[in-house]
Amino acid sequence: MKLAGIDEAGRGPVIGPMAIAAVVVDEQNVPKLEELGVKDSKKLTPKRRERLFDEIISLLDDYVVLELWPEEIDSRRGTLNEFEVENFVKALNSLKVKPDVIYIDAADVKEARFGEDIGKRLDFKAEIIAEHKADDKFVPVSAASIIAKVTRDRAIEKLKEEYGEIGSGYPSDPRTRKFLEEYYRGHGDFPPIVRRSWKTLKKIEEKLRTEMETKKPSRRGQLSLEDFMKD
Repeated sequence: MKLAGIDEAGRGPVIGPMAIAAVVVDEQNVPKLEELGVKDSKKLTPKRRERLFDEIISLLDDYVVLELWPEEIDSRRGTLNEFEVENFVKALNSLKVKPDVIYIDAADVKEARFGEDIGKRLDFKAEIIAEHKADDKFVPVSAASIIAKVTRDRAIEKLKEEYGEIGSGYPSDPRTRKFLEEYYRGHGDFPPIVRRSWKTLKKIEEKLRTEMETKKPSRRGQLSLEDFMKD
C-alpha cells in the first residue's frame, strides 16, 4: 500500500516563501523512516533536518515540493486556509505515484472539513485522514514536514546572502522586526521578499511614520517625510 503525507512550512512568517511538501512512501518503508529518526520537523535541529533530507528522499516512491513566494500569497483569493487547500491539492495531483491513503496536517479548526475540501478536488481516489498535529502522529507527514522545512530554511539562507541578517522571517522574531524597520527607514518601503498582506508591516509602517512625524522640525522650510527616508 502506498501512503502519502503532506505538510507545509512557513505559513505564518512575514518574510520568504511557504513551502509545501507531499510525499509517497510504501508502507513497508515506514519502519525505515522511523529508524532514521523521522519525526515532527519542529522537534529536530536544523542540522539534523538537513542530514535527514536526502535519506528520506531515498526511501520515497515520489515527492513534490511547492515554494509559494510572497507575491503569490498576497494575490490569493480567499483565506489562507483556502489558499493552503488549493496548493495541497495542486501538490497531491502532481504526484506521479498515486497513494492509497493520504495523511494531512489539517490547518482548519474542523479537521474533517479540511480533509473533505482536499479530497473532493483530487483527480484520483484515496482515503483521507486529516488531523491536527499530524506531523507528530504519522510518519509520512513527519517526512513531508522535514522536506518542507528544509526547503524553506534553504530559501531563507539564500535571502540572507542578499539582504543580510533577516532572522527567521517570523513577526515575533526581534531580528526580523529589526531588519524590516531598518530597511524601511533606509528605503521608504519594504523589500520585495515580504508578504504585504500581513498586518505586521502595517504596524511597523505606522510606528515609523509616527516617529518621523514627531522628529519633523517646526520651523519654516521643514523637511518632508521623504527626506527622513533618504540615506
